[in-house]
Amino acid sequence: MIHAGLGLARRLEAAEGMNGVACAEAQQRLRPESGAAMMELAGGWAIFAGVESPLTHAIALGMRGPVSAEAVERMEKFFLSRGAAPALDLCPLADVSLIELLSKRGYRIAEYNNVIVRPLAGVQIEPAGIVRGAYPDEEHLWARTVGRGFLEKDELTPEEIDVGSAIWHMPEARCYLAFGGGRAAAAGALALHNGLATLFADSTMLGFRGAGLHAALIRERLRAAAAAGCDLATASALPGSVSQRNYERNGFQVAYTKAILTRAVT
Repeated sequence: MIHAGLGLARRLEAAEGMNGVACAEAQQRLRPESGAAMMELAGGWAIFAGVESPLTHAIALGMRGPVSAEAVERMEKFFLSRGAAPALDLCPLADVSLIELLSKRGYRIAEYNNVIVRPLAGVQIEPAGIVRGAYPDEEHLWARTVGRGFLEKDELTPEEIDVGSAIWHMPEARCYLAFGGGRAAAAGALALHNGLATLFADSTMLGFRGAGLHAALIRERLRAAAAAGCDLATASALPGSVSQRNYERNGFQVAYTKAILTRAVT
């Protein structure tokens, strides 16, 4: 069992924040007109990657101590000035001052997310034959596969593909494809930060779910992380989801549950 204390939470939230910042920076390089931006704030970051982007949120606020009302106001201005509703991930181990400020400012819970972890020390995992790292010329294939799985449709707009392209161009990202029926049918990414492996962007296309592709993607990324000397792996999943079940079958446990909070634009 892993003790889910403040030290672990700081490590996990910092890694997720660094991933978000790296993704927004990649989008800045690829599409300057998108207005992608980030701001360091209250021990974490506010990240904007588009009004409708799932990457647009604040992360890791309050993980290093008390948060001021001025900091929350700066976060809100950051999003509102770009036409986006303020949104943030609230870690249950964040300083209580953040919770008090948000409750006074009309934030509501939009979703919950389980942060899951597993140790990697001494782990040996056999390669997954249906999974491989994406080749350098497969950016579009990888981004399209991710988008098709997340959005559950075959035809994607350029903007919908852009999210996957930004992940592809993150300096720390390693991208993987899983194959079923002779085609790329699932995808995922891996980023390493100081011995912590973050597994993210997991996506399986309709028609290929339940065939073990996601589980194979998990195992292959764990194998790569262990080979790189990581001591811990983490991912996020909706509570009770098939994705969480697949991770638990591969040795993960829930460290804590985060609330995704939003405030309507008035």
